[in-house]
This record gives sequence, C-alpha cells and structure tokens, in this order.
Amino acid sequence: MKKIALSLSVMLFCIFTQAQPPEGNAAPGDTYGAKVNTKGAVPLADLATKLESGSTPADTKIKAKILEVCPNKGCWLKLELPDGQQAMVKMKDYGFFVPLAAKGKTVVIDGAVSLKTTPVSELKHYAEDAKKSKAEIDAITEPKKEISILANGIVVVK
Repeated sequence: MKKIALSLSVMLFCIFTQAQPPEGNAAPGDTYGAKVNTKGAVPLADLATKLESGSTPADTKIKAKILEVCPNKGCWLKLELPDGQQAMVKMKDYGFFVPLAAKGKTVVIDGAVSLKTTPVSELKHYAEDAKKSKAEIDAITEPKKEISILANGIVVVK
C-alpha cells in the first residue's frame, strides 16, 4: 500500500511541475535561454517592414513588447506589431520557458526570424494553450501568414 501511495505521489508531483510556466517576476535583466547582449537590437516593427519587402535577415536581435505568454508552460510568446498583428516566438529546442509575468514587458530576443504560414491545426493548438473558448477555436479556419521567431535567448529590458 505504501508503494502505491508513494508511486502515485511521485507521478502527481511530476505532472503538476511539468505543466506550469516557471515562476518569477520577469524583472529587467532577467534572462531566459542563452545570454543576450541588447546592443544592436532592432525594433520588431522595422524588422517586419524588411521581411514584407522580401529581405530575410537570418539571426538577429529584436526588441518588442510581449502581448501573450503560453499559460501552460511559457513555451511560446506573442509579440506586438504596430498594425495590430502579432509575431509568434517559440523557444529553440523547447529548451527554456518564460514566466507569465513577462506579459506586457519589453524584451530583446536573439533568434532566427522568418515569415511563415502557420497551418490551421497549429493555430488551433495555440488557441487551446491560451485557453480560448471553443467558439474562438472553431472560428479558426484559415492559415495565417505571420512573423515567426525561433529564440535562442530572451532578456527583459523593461
């Protein structure tokens, strides 16, 4: 009986600790993933203009405001663009996560940037992660062309 109780306790502990974003205040200077030097960071709006014109920078440093953090694990972010659109950020190799407190903060991200068409299935998955209503998820019927960033590291600047 003790073995069953112990096994069950360990299993529940693993489930609860794995499915939550890291805790923390996301204070200026906090780094997630690889260390990032903020010098030379380009505003996301400027980068978006370059991408739309067909110029595709490889690795770069981007400065942007976080609009949304994955509430399940902190494994993706959405960044604010001036035209009301959003850029999607994923963490390289799923190697680090960002706390929910990063929402609304300005960050510098070091990573690879591209213009990508996100399929409906993936958009619905992100909506489920963000705990959107069934109606909102069902309303997603078209793929979306968006800026995609694969982050090596993120540092909070304000």
